[in-house]
Amino acid sequence: MIYTPLKLQPCYKEYLWGGTRLKTEYNKVDAPDATAESWELADHRDGASVVAEGQYKGCTLSQLSEQNKMAFWGTDCKRETFPVMVKLIDAQKKLSIQVHPSDITARAAFGEQGKAEMWYIVDCEPHAGIYYGFSRRITSDEFLRRAQDGSICEVLNWVPVSKGDVFYIMPGTIHAIGAGIVIAEIQQNSNTTFRVYDYQRKGADGKTRPLHLERAAEVINFDPVIPEECRINSGAEFEDFSIREMFSCSYFRAYRVDVHRRIELKCDGCSFQHILCVEGSGQILHEDKQYPILRGQSYFMPAALGEYQIIGDCRILLSRV
Repeated sequence: MIYTPLKLQPCYKEYLWGGTRLKTEYNKVDAPDATAESWELADHRDGASVVAEGQYKGCTLSQLSEQNKMAFWGTDCKRETFPVMVKLIDAQKKLSIQVHPSDITARAAFGEQGKAEMWYIVDCEPHAGIYYGFSRRITSDEFLRRAQDGSICEVLNWVPVSKGDVFYIMPGTIHAIGAGIVIAEIQQNSNTTFRVYDYQRKGADGKTRPLHLERAAEVINFDPVIPEECRINSGAEFEDFSIREMFSCSYFRAYRVDVHRRIELKCDGCSFQHILCVEGSGQILHEDKQYPILRGQSYFMPAALGEYQIIGDCRILLSRV
């Protein structure tokens, strides 16, 4: 079989806090007018990205694995389900206060999955920020009271953010994305979220969105958190490019690649690579063929792809297992 870079068509999600920036600024021309999330790399029952063109057009990641799992996903992908999800998020309004379970605290029998995630701040308005963990230890009773009376934010850390910041959100950490932020989220392949507080907002049906306080209280970490931006590895800096590891954990690895002219990369059979352009534009070169990539677009690079290059002037987020 011949393996090539595979451009992906994302799955779009419309939520009441979404905006228009993904459509107008990140080349999502087919997205709904108000789009909250673009699932760039996803193979989940709640949504899947598909190959946009070529011989595998319309195929999901699961369907690619049916052709040859090791060649497409890589030998390090041991699970039956695809391990990683990558999203672009446009938070025009603030998101709900929420928490995710770990693999240990999730109820697998009910379809729950652990969700660890990393945030890269693609862009943000002045004074934008995130809620990140408790500022002091609280009890379960205080948590439930504050979630019900709307005072929960009083005991959370408010963290101002800047473009290029990176944060890792551990399972069990209470958190929320503030308004005016575009985020690239790299995470476990999970959509398990327990909503704690939603500012009394009403959905399209005119009803307030449901909360999940009982389950949240069972998985949440009530200890205080000292919020810190992830320290990006100094990496390799050359005239034509730089590459830095943003974060590494047992679920995924993520790198920031700044291409000034050209970089040579390789898929060595161990893992797929996912390429998401967050700034500028460029070309992916493989076997003498060029594949254009613009801001907001992404490609799935099969594990068996071998060597390829990226040329241009762009910032790429590269993720793999």
